[in-house]
Amino acid sequence: MTQNPFHRLAPFLQEFIYKKKWNELRAAQVEACRICFDTPHHLLIAAGTASGKTEAAFFPALTELHECPSQSVGILYIGPLKALINDQFERLKELMQGSPIPVWHWHGDVSQSEKTKLVRSPSGILQITPESLEGLLMNRPNAIPSLFGDLRYVIVDEVHAFMGADRGIQVLSQINRLERMTGVRPRRIGLSATLSDYDSAKAWLGAGSQQAVEVVSSSTGRKLRLRVDHFSFPDARDEEQAEQLQNAKKAYYNHIYESAYLKKALIFTNSRSDAELTTLEMRKVAARRHQPDVFYVHHGSISAMLREEAENALKSGPGPAVAAATLTLELGIDLGELERIVQLGAPYSTSSFVQRLGRSGRREDKASEMMFVIHEEEDEEAPLPARIPWTLLRAIAVIELYVRHKWVEPLETRRLPIGTMYHQTMSILKSMGEAEPVDLARAILTLPSFREVTPEQYKTFLNYLIQTDHIQWTEDKNLIIGLTGEKIVNNFRFYAVFKDDEEHSVYNGSEEIGSITTVPPPGYCFSLAGKLWKVVEVDTKHKAVYVKAAKGKVDTLWLGSGGDIHTLVTQKMREVLAGEEIYSYLSPEAVNRLERARRLARESGLLKEIVIPAGGDSLFILPWVGSKQFRTMERLIKQTLSTRLSLRSVVPMEPYYLIVSGRSDAPTLLQEMILACNNCNEEQLLEDKEAPYLGKYDEFVAPDLIRSAFLVDGLDLKGLVKSLV
Repeated sequence: MTQNPFHRLAPFLQEFIYKKKWNELRAAQVEACRICFDTPHHLLIAAGTASGKTEAAFFPALTELHECPSQSVGILYIGPLKALINDQFERLKELMQGSPIPVWHWHGDVSQSEKTKLVRSPSGILQITPESLEGLLMNRPNAIPSLFGDLRYVIVDEVHAFMGADRGIQVLSQINRLERMTGVRPRRIGLSATLSDYDSAKAWLGAGSQQAVEVVSSSTGRKLRLRVDHFSFPDARDEEQAEQLQNAKKAYYNHIYESAYLKKALIFTNSRSDAELTTLEMRKVAARRHQPDVFYVHHGSISAMLREEAENALKSGPGPAVAAATLTLELGIDLGELERIVQLGAPYSTSSFVQRLGRSGRREDKASEMMFVIHEEEDEEAPLPARIPWTLLRAIAVIELYVRHKWVEPLETRRLPIGTMYHQTMSILKSMGEAEPVDLARAILTLPSFREVTPEQYKTFLNYLIQTDHIQWTEDKNLIIGLTGEKIVNNFRFYAVFKDDEEHSVYNGSEEIGSITTVPPPGYCFSLAGKLWKVVEVDTKHKAVYVKAAKGKVDTLWLGSGGDIHTLVTQKMREVLAGEEIYSYLSPEAVNRLERARRLARESGLLKEIVIPAGGDSLFILPWVGSKQFRTMERLIKQTLSTRLSLRSVVPMEPYYLIVSGRSDAPTLLQEMILACNNCNEEQLLEDKEAPYLGKYDEFVAPDLIRSAFLVDGLDLKGLVKSLV
């Protein structure tokens, strides 16, 4: 049994534990202390929500800084969201009472004076986003040695939010660049509540390092309280049906309201537009009932002030508070005693389900409580697959995969992240000022995420950037940022590797409300922060929209789409549809809807074959595969079968089914699909000269390289074959 490490902790940490009246350290904290105190290894803490992960990481790290103060920033904490950093900043200040170790945070909302203080006197803990860290590495390279020359720990919070994404490539590159620029090798600690594939996570966290990665995992064994409600919205073909639809919507919003308004609760939606609409409707219900407005909105386009107002109401407000949110509140912000999570629709992944579920029941004696409220249109005259309640099936699938099997989507890394390589190349070149081609190539190709890129490919990459003036030669045959490249690199949006639509800030007088991507003309109305506004003036030059309160129509002002689904989720959906089990968490209406869908599937033969007749010369294809394999199938049909089988149209209803029209029958099309899968290669699935983009910076890279990257990272022919046969 591991010895209790309490006596080895710094005195101010022992005092913190006394004040909190903890009887003992949690298992994850004990094991993390053992690894950090007794080994040189990196550490992955994969423990449930509210299991003390943050303390497990910081207790040993802070103890080391207490015993041997660092001569620079000693602990670098990298978080995915400003809101999470702000939350952890306050938690750390409480933890650090009685300690001389300072805590700093650095992101777009932090004042320049605070940043200047840190640069002048680097010390303690620095909490930062990847985007702000990119700005430091790129624009202040001379300050990096003094800022991080005695860095002991790099803590990456919510590692699952980074792994497999371009931001994860960015973070790994930043850690390796820091090590090169300072000559130090800090210990790495990763934190997550939603990991199942520990080997891949260990490989990610330790990439570019020779040090082993140990895993600390624990389960809180918390009780779950789940419920799935379902509302059918009839198709409004006539006046009577229109009235039925309005009554159904009224019942739907009343149910959401009654599920949350007396509690401290979160309502999760899958889009900013849904969060806005839901809050607007909740406020309408409250007004009709003459009850107080306790509703807030929290998403990336809401101003920092209004987001903090929502967080404070949930965390420390005196009464009920309900916030409709997107993924901005999905990650590990501690919002205190939340009583219920309401999910509108269903998450697209088990990972998202686990994160959202973990927002409630964060105290040991409380159950994690999550209610799914699903609405789907039901039209008896719609095509067969459109009559299947896909969202209900997805909700059941993600619940079953996690609750019964503890399965979470595995890490999938990009093999040729060419667009992110552009980003890191330009960032490194900006920080160096100029570089010989061989030195720049060495700096990039030795970063862990780009090791599958060949020297020849990188030469092609650089030559194209020279041709397009993103970089240029000096008289001494060194490379510098070119005029075209400067316009990109010198824009603050360059710091981020994720796609972000250009937004206009919205002001009601002098108060900033948030931002929108689609700007209506003056006189038009839209919803933001759960309220209606009329456009008074649009300042295009300064990207500002001035508004006043209004009572008008609701409009969607953000672009976006649903998330990707893993093949195992869609296969579980098929299993649910084909089965007979009645799940205990389904409401009577949800049970009824599932039973009707199962009867339809049996009577229509929908589950017997992948390809089924749709009437006339049309066919339905239901492959039951993930999003990546679905897109591969769409290309397979269009590029290799359309001409040969005289198909006049291929319409994807991603990610569930396709509608194919033409002269082929179902058996022939299925046979031809299987043959094509086995006999063609990914190159045949692209048109000549086609180079689809996968990332934000792909448009600046040589088309041949973008094409190569899409072939290995954008398609999955092997996965499709496996699902079809």
